[in-house]
Amino acid sequence: MNYVFNPTPTVSVPVAGKTERFPVHRIYCVGRNYEEHAKEMGFTGREPPFFFLKPADAVLVVNAGETGTMPYPSLTKNLHHEIELVVAIGTGGKNILAADAHKHIYGYAVGLDMTRRDLQNDMKKQGRPWGIGKAFDHSAPIGPITPAAQAGDVTNADIYVQVNGADRQRSNVSKLIWNIGETIEHLSAAWELQPGDLIYTGTPEGVAAVIPGDTLVGEVAGLGKLSVKIA
Repeated sequence: MNYVFNPTPTVSVPVAGKTERFPVHRIYCVGRNYEEHAKEMGFTGREPPFFFLKPADAVLVVNAGETGTMPYPSLTKNLHHEIELVVAIGTGGKNILAADAHKHIYGYAVGLDMTRRDLQNDMKKQGRPWGIGKAFDHSAPIGPITPAAQAGDVTNADIYVQVNGADRQRSNVSKLIWNIGETIEHLSAAWELQPGDLIYTGTPEGVAAVIPGDTLVGEVAGLGKLSVKIA
């Protein structure tokens, strides 16, 4: 097949213990999915889940044992970190029941949903879409994907991020408002999930700003650490 220009290479993420890589199709993110984070953002209760997307090439891959470099993005003066458990879909489907969701999961990873908070807040005030605050270049750092069989009990895993060695966010995945199965059920009712989809499942309380020179180290127990320096 001929193209008017060469297609960009497929975005992919390393898989722990394997030479094969995980090709990324789409990135879905769940908003306000921990109660205490919802409260710090001015909301309460178990509201219906909502989603936003990032482009596949927003991924910033960080190999195991390395520290990735994220350029401080343009247009913002308030870049926030949001540590998240990432679910990697291996088998697609539509209208997946929560009880069957595990059959569609390839594995799990540690991710950061980086956010231009000032731009997001401006768009919210104007009632406009806030993709500019979420879906920018390098806004989805991620570590290697651990296959589900080797990931342990991620539903009860501790999750945290430190900035320059000091705790910023610390919680447990069990505190998700909408758990992994429920999230996949809701998401697959709106979109047909495909192999290669990544789901950023939400962030706990404690989101805050980072500046150039800061180093972030995040972890979901059993999935290794994700280290990123803001350049």
